[in-house]
Amino acid sequence: MGTLGCGAPGQASGGSGVGSATSGLAGVDSSSLTTRERQQWADLVSELLAPCADQAMTLARCLDTKAPCRACVLAAQLLVDQIEQGRTPEQAREAYRIRYCADAVAAIALDGSPARGASHPVVTIVEWTDFQCPFCAACARALHVLADKYPDRVRVVSKQYPLSSHPNSDKAARAAIAAGLQGKFWPMHDRLFAAQASGIDPERIRRLAREIGLDEQVFARDCEGPRVQAILARDRRQADELQLDGTPFIYVNGRHFDLSLFDVSQDLENWVVQEFELAANPPAASPAHEAPARPLGAPK
Repeated sequence: MGTLGCGAPGQASGGSGVGSATSGLAGVDSSSLTTRERQQWADLVSELLAPCADQAMTLARCLDTKAPCRACVLAAQLLVDQIEQGRTPEQAREAYRIRYCADAVAAIALDGSPARGASHPVVTIVEWTDFQCPFCAACARALHVLADKYPDRVRVVSKQYPLSSHPNSDKAARAAIAAGLQGKFWPMHDRLFAAQASGIDPERIRRLAREIGLDEQVFARDCEGPRVQAILARDRRQADELQLDGTPFIYVNGRHFDLSLFDVSQDLENWVVQEFELAANPPAASPAHEAPARPLGAPK
């Protein structure tokens, strides 16, 4: 397989990289890996292009400098985490591409979508949700915790994608959007998820509207009206363009938090914290390299 990664076009510069799994690279903790897993990781850091370079070079080459850049340390650690969690090398490569390649960033229109958290965020998390999806309920709780924990740096944006397999999810999505037209999207959002275990049906939705103090006649009209329909259609269209394959469907700063490769409970906050670090120390051209990359385990 050819070299994959985020560097500029061309061949990786310098030596072939990591040839042994007997020791690590500066700043990266691979001690949790078995010998076989560490060899897989060593192969990957020798193959994948660094996210920092203005010319193609491998992760191993950047990390073997006297002052490896923070972006490459984080990238190499991601590969450790992927392998430790049982991902195949192919999955780890895809996770790396999603996380660090420039062409993996999607532009997502956020105007008109309800949001909570920082007004000038470092990290914007966009989630398409289904109110009858139990995984969405768990994700909503995790996102709420992140927004509360980092109120000046994290913003959470909600979009709707009710699935046809859930009989009342379309009504719930319309209810949340209609509540938003009266300035109460998040109270309805939170109550719909809280009611999920006991069941969401039209009567429950009407009770929730009363609880949060909506004008019930306006709410009922809006739920079936063209404005709510247009917002719901916009959210669906955006997700379809991004090839949504299930809910929750999450993007972090324009990058797909692919749930086949990342776990909300294990990886999401770490991803967010790394975004803080990268914002403070953006990837730049790597320092000049005076010597080819040293294989792991070789004497300096």
